[in-house]
Amino acid sequence: MFNTITLQLRSEALEQFKKDANHIVQLIQVQINHSKLPQCPFFEEVLDTQIVELLKGINFAVSIGLFEESDGRSIMEILEKELSMSFNNRPNLTN
Repeated sequence: MFNTITLQLRSEALEQFKKDANHIVQLIQVQINHSKLPQCPFFEEVLDTQIVELLKGINFAVSIGLFEESDGRSIMEILEKELSMSFNNRPNLTN
């Protein structure tokens, strides 16, 4: 079904999407660590854009058969869990 080149591309694409998802989590963690809660409209817009672009890339890879929908869903589920943990573990900054 898959030849060697396709398997290599699949592996590289999945790895890149995982790196992109990790980058989104890191953006949030930097904001939280610098006491800038992600309630800023600009920050929310950047975050939304990053997530939408990641999802578009994953959907494209699935549509051309590079990998299965379940692979893309797994990446997005991991991202969602990481984001949730980042928001839930942020320091309480109310004074």
